[in-house]
Amino acid sequence: MANIGGILKSIRDIMWQDTGLNGDAQRIEQLGWMLFLKIFSDKDKELELLDDTYKSPIPDKFHWVKEKGNWAGDDEGMTGDALLEFVDRQLFPAMRDIDVSTGNRRALIVREVFDGNNNYMKSGINIRKVLNKLNEIDFNIAKDRHAFGELYETMLKELQSAGKSGEFYTPRAITQFITDTINPQLGEKILDPACGTGGFLTCAIENLLSQANSVDDRKSIEENIEGWEYKPLPYLLATTNLILHDIEVPNIRFGDALDQPLSNYTDKHRVDVIIANPPFGGIVANNNETNFPTTFRTKESADLFLILMVHLLKKGGRAGIVLPDGSLTGDGIKQRVRQKLLEECNLHTIIRLPNSVFQPYATVATNLLFFDKGKPTKEVWYFQHKMPEGVKAYNKTKPIRVEEFDPIKKWWKKRKESDISWKVNIDTIIDRAYDLDIKNPTKTEEGHEYDSSELIQLLNSSFEKSKLLLNQIIESV
Repeated sequence: MANIGGILKSIRDIMWQDTGLNGDAQRIEQLGWMLFLKIFSDKDKELELLDDTYKSPIPDKFHWVKEKGNWAGDDEGMTGDALLEFVDRQLFPAMRDIDVSTGNRRALIVREVFDGNNNYMKSGINIRKVLNKLNEIDFNIAKDRHAFGELYETMLKELQSAGKSGEFYTPRAITQFITDTINPQLGEKILDPACGTGGFLTCAIENLLSQANSVDDRKSIEENIEGWEYKPLPYLLATTNLILHDIEVPNIRFGDALDQPLSNYTDKHRVDVIIANPPFGGIVANNNETNFPTTFRTKESADLFLILMVHLLKKGGRAGIVLPDGSLTGDGIKQRVRQKLLEECNLHTIIRLPNSVFQPYATVATNLLFFDKGKPTKEVWYFQHKMPEGVKAYNKTKPIRVEEFDPIKKWWKKRKESDISWKVNIDTIIDRAYDLDIKNPTKTEEGHEYDSSELIQLLNSSFEKSKLLLNQIIESV
């Protein structure tokens, strides 16, 4: 088996020497399209061996194959200016113009990946070095593929500190806990309408694979896992992520979930399970709020996604999602959104998370909401997630860990009220104008001396709430 970790470290060192790359986000995008093409090509070779009628959608000239004379697979192949010109002037234009008229889904994936991403490297010699390192990995060898899959998660995690690109990554502990709790089953349709780099989808795939006992079961997983993503880099990374998880044709739609009228989503679009971390704190683009009924029109993306997700669930369907504190409170449209959720769904559990879970990309307080569609809410259980002892804030080196959810899993099966868990009757919530930002009524507030990092978090949270309030005022004018 190849030394995957050593190979990736060498690639990172080579890329840092290239003048065209500026920061983690560009480096990940650069490595992303190269990895995609290598993984896609290796899969094509496997498909050709298994099916004599299969033909790759990639023209032979641009295929990545370990044969003499091939542009990528031949370690002694073209390099320097010739390779740079080939990539920029031939490869990318050809991939962006690939024939999709036959309806070949694999062809469409290739075109969408290259249409939205770029080659940033300026040295053909460095490109050659990276290609040669990637040639040391054979993605048709299961051990290589699985070892790389684990490191790929680490690579995606680096997005969390890569400026604005951090919005595309949800910590593995969060995706794992939500997926384990929702526990999707074989045959159920599962959707993440804002899938980012595919964290929820891959957790769902792993969950379903543990249930699979036949080839038909594995085929069912591929047919029923669906994601939507509207930005090119996370679309590329999510697609590659699913291929690494043995999904031959990832069902990820490249487009904005909010870009069409809500009424366009009919029964055929409805799903059994939604697991998602919709974008929050942002303003929707292209006046997409007009695609929603007047009573729910807002510029706040998280609130529109909540309406969309309630609409997309089948009766009896269930959801586990991430939402900021700002979606739990507020009047006007925000109140009507919450009322719709509580009247059409049983919002049975809210897990309250610390502010620093999504640092450094975001420092707003977030919550995990679990609800089932079809019956109105009668009571809501709350659980306050506690920081590990001795940890004041999560950060890049000390992220939230899967094991930290063990107390919640234990509590989930046999619920009782305590200093970190409480329940609130729907009548109380209605009396509060459907405000869900409810503290533990039995806990006495204790004095607390804040350190500088906690003060910064509180200040950031205050700014976020002020921003939401300002948006509401603008909308009402």
